Amino acid sequence: MTISRKRLEELENIPESAIDTSDIPELDANFWPKAKFVTPLTKQAISLRVDSDVLDWFKSQGKGYQSLMNAVLRSYVEHHIKKNHEV
Repeated sequence: MTISRKRLEELENIPESAIDTSDIPELDANFWPKAKFVTPLTKQAISLRVDSDVLDWFKSQGKGYQSLMNAVLRSYVEHHIKKNHEV
C-alpha cells in the first residue's frame, strides 16, 4: 500500500493534541537498562530473473514495489526457519 503525498501532508498537519497515544506506554527509567541497539539490516543489490507477470503485479502496487518483494521473501524465509525449528 502506498500513501499519497496529499495524505502525508494531512498527517503532518494533525496537531499533537489530536493524536491519541493512550495505547502507547510511556518510556520510563526501567526501559533503558533493557534497551538494545539494533543495527538495520543492509540490503544487497542483485540481479534476479522473475516471471514478467509477477514483476508486473509488484510494480502495479506502486512505489516501493522492490521493498514489498523483499518483505514477501522475508516472510517466506521466516516461516521456513520457524517451521524447521519446530521439528
